[in-house]
Amino acid sequence: MKENQNYIINLQNIRKSFFCGRPNELEILHGISLKIVSGEFVSIVGESGSGKSTLMNIIGALDRPTAGDYYLEDRDIRNAGDEELSEIRNQKIGFVFQTYNLVARTSALANVELPMLYAGVPKKKRTARAKELLDMVDMVDRMGHRPDELSGGQKQRTAIARAMANNPSIILADEPTGALDSKTGRHIMDIFHRLHREQGKTIVLITHSGELAEETERMITLKDGEIAGERKGGALC
Repeated sequence: MKENQNYIINLQNIRKSFFCGRPNELEILHGISLKIVSGEFVSIVGESGSGKSTLMNIIGALDRPTAGDYYLEDRDIRNAGDEELSEIRNQKIGFVFQTYNLVARTSALANVELPMLYAGVPKKKRTARAKELLDMVDMVDRMGHRPDELSGGQKQRTAIARAMANNPSIILADEPTGALDSKTGRHIMDIFHRLHREQGKTIVLITHSGELAEETERMITLKDGEIAGERKGGALC
């Protein structure tokens, strides 16, 4: 971990249950405590059913914990209102999903502009920013194409550009290479390394792949809703 203990993510004894208070109540996360330093590249690795997706949803302010405390840049996420959580998701966290989550009937350029549209950025400024980001991921020549006209790798590069639209502090990537072949997946990981190295982004990679996790600075292993281990990764650049 980095010397400067400036925690951008601070989870304390996080528990998440479904069907709360009912006989069939199911607890998925059993007291997760995790701190991530600003500018760190961390992987959360585990098999299916380990609680990775549930933890990701909480880190990304897509869901609330049942118990425990979560501070993101010193903001109390567990007790934040819906409007504040929406602003956090739009401004502070860039999401990259395995399934891309692009808007089907609009261009790559318009997809990248979308978070800025929600943030109230003027048209001229957001278009210029979207083109700059698409250039960063080598997608300028495809910016007028819809998702159904793009390959898997092109869709994911567009999704990364969209994640960067509002210059978030954190990139949260959920199995970002899971639907891609190894060569294309390598290209996507290289982009993440570049964002980490050149722009100092905090990146949280959710993956079942130990090989990908080894590329990050720190590997956190989940098993049955608990942190089963933590160690340094290889941190490839």
